[in-house]
Amino acid sequence: MTDPTTTTAERRALAARLAQSGALRAPAWRQAVESVPREPFLHPGVFLPEPRGRWRPVLADRTPEPEWAQLAYSNQSLVTQLDGCLTPDQATAPEPMPGVPTSSSTEPALVLRMLESLEVEEGQEVLEIGTGTGYSTALLCHRLGEDNVTTVDVDPGVARRADDALESIGFSTWTVTGDGLLGHPPRAPYDRVIATCAVRRVPYTWVRQTRPGGVILTTLGSWPHGGGLAKVTVGADGTAEGWIVGPVSFMHARAQAQPPVTGDLAARAAYADCEREVRVPPTVLEEWTPAFLAQLTVPEAQRVHARTAEGEQQRTYLFDPGRESFAEFAPGPRNAARRTVRQGGPIRLWDQVEEVLLAWRDAGSPGIDAVRLRVTETAHHYWLDGTSAPSLRWEHALR
Repeated sequence: MTDPTTTTAERRALAARLAQSGALRAPAWRQAVESVPREPFLHPGVFLPEPRGRWRPVLADRTPEPEWAQLAYSNQSLVTQLDGCLTPDQATAPEPMPGVPTSSSTEPALVLRMLESLEVEEGQEVLEIGTGTGYSTALLCHRLGEDNVTTVDVDPGVARRADDALESIGFSTWTVTGDGLLGHPPRAPYDRVIATCAVRRVPYTWVRQTRPGGVILTTLGSWPHGGGLAKVTVGADGTAEGWIVGPVSFMHARAQAQPPVTGDLAARAAYADCEREVRVPPTVLEEWTPAFLAQLTVPEAQRVHARTAEGEQQRTYLFDPGRESFAEFAPGPRNAARRTVRQGGPIRLWDQVEEVLLAWRDAGSPGIDAVRLRVTETAHHYWLDGTSAPSLRWEHALR
């Protein structure tokens, strides 16, 4: 593993690149990036992406120091765990393997954009949800002091490795193993709460644990694509209000992650109650803002791509397994450029999404940063700023 004392130049170069990109603005955060080494938080190694969804293990102690330093200070997310348990040193062979990433070191540009958005001040106390490797925790400790940072991770192994890395560079902060959705009441209240995982809603327990005037920053969304970075300020009345400050993608909090839709998709979509030509093509969901608005509209639905057993062209679906509803999209019978939608179940998923997207277009197709939200003890309220269209307002009651 690279000696952290030898990577001063790499840290300064990373800080310069982040500043040039606009991700790093405040001098205090630049000093943190230049001072905190990233490589101790990547031990014992990382998984690098390979074709067909496979991952190649790369170990720190088996990689030449210059190569490892270049990797550590690249502006990319580096996966450190697969399938909730497998670390690179546990891989039985150096060949690429299948797996689902469950922990990573987030790309530094995103880490710093979020830390800048948090707008911390000297002496404030921060609760971090999702310790991960501990690199962002270390930046917070450098900026605010180790005693002002509490970090929570649900995975004991991940938390232990992060704590060891933090200790190795001199930070003895409050590293907690537990369900981050519950926050950490013993150290509350906090001035800032930041989540480095995606949630389907802002847990009200975070609001309870934040001082009036404090800020909560978290990714909202349940799809891998189309998440929004929510920034809300807690009021004296126990509510929190703010807006979506930009697009972002994070791994989901494990307690809120939806199980993927698997099995015979054709059987799930066998019984359609209606079929029609679409007014909005489903490909619009490949754009970030429409994907986010679709999630607000049908929050339990999942978007799935698949090919038929005969290898025919890809089909796109929306499934809401809990309500046994689906929408299936296919080329039109006479014109492949046209799309039809088959829908079944008690909820017309695409009817609802399409109505919202048409209203969004009528409103001028504003960006995701036009979405505002208000969190109360009983519901989440969302609306599109600058329009009074009823279809562009959403209420998600807490059941």
